[in-house]
Amino acid sequence: MSHLYRIAANTFRESIREPVYFLMLLAALLLIGHYPWITIFVFFEQLKLVVDSSMATTMLFGLAVSVLCASYTVSREMRNGTVLLLLSKPVPRWSFVLGKIAGITMAALLFSVICCLASVIAVYVAVDQFRMELHLYGAFIAIIGIGCAIGMLINFLKGSSFSEFATYATGVLVLGMFAYCLKFRPTPELSMIDLGKALFMLNIGVVIMATIAVTAATRLDVVPTMCLCSILFFLGLMSSHLFLRSSDSELVNFICSTCYAIIPNWQFFWLADAIAVGRNIPLSYVVNGCIYGAIYFVLACVWAVVLFQDREAAAGARD
Repeated sequence: MSHLYRIAANTFRESIREPVYFLMLLAALLLIGHYPWITIFVFFEQLKLVVDSSMATTMLFGLAVSVLCASYTVSREMRNGTVLLLLSKPVPRWSFVLGKIAGITMAALLFSVICCLASVIAVYVAVDQFRMELHLYGAFIAIIGIGCAIGMLINFLKGSSFSEFATYATGVLVLGMFAYCLKFRPTPELSMIDLGKALFMLNIGVVIMATIAVTAATRLDVVPTMCLCSILFFLGLMSSHLFLRSSDSELVNFICSTCYAIIPNWQFFWLADAIAVGRNIPLSYVVNGCIYGAIYFVLACVWAVVLFQDREAAAGARD
């Protein structure tokens, strides 16, 4: 277990040290922070659009970050041969794969949690269709700049990774502003408890995306991994419409039911529509979603271990 923990910790640090990680986080936060401006004159639909847009941004950027981190820390190590140094020691292959999955899912989860906290702040900024909390908006943009400044300062003084410490600083500042909004700002005209449930389910979906990305990265490079994950993502969004259809052919029904079982149904984790119509999200749904996500996570981990067992390490290093 010590090997697994060390691999997971190193993979987590490697992931957030990649410049593209913080660039994606910065882009996502700026988009989420500006959604109240974009939707300000949408009559009686501002909060709905802010929630929808923020959750969509978190999910799409979370998919991209998961694929890029998996490709950088798994595919690249296998391509340049650095994985051989680790596997030459008494480290089982399953421990290497599970450590990579744990580290990348934690990095993707950190990304998703920061974006979800920013989404709640954006909801507090969007007061109604004609007005915004401009001081909250200005403070949110300011803390993003302060996070970048802290990362640059630590990089200049200690030579540490800018991306890593800018991510930590921005996450802490966003968390502080989130706590301030919950404590001192008026409650928006929607159920914050249900919004919290929806964002929690969204984080589970991002974790599953990261696991699938690592599984694909054990065999594929960055572009094929991105293509495969994108296909699974869009098929999963339409899973109920594509595969839950009855047909006269038993073969077609069998194929559809198999695809429905294999491809993750992302609609289970997308609860923005329930927030938009003010529908209560029962706790039983969240529990069932957690069970579904846990089962898929375990199956993806098992499949990743199976794919990596007979994978020739550093096959591309000799080309």
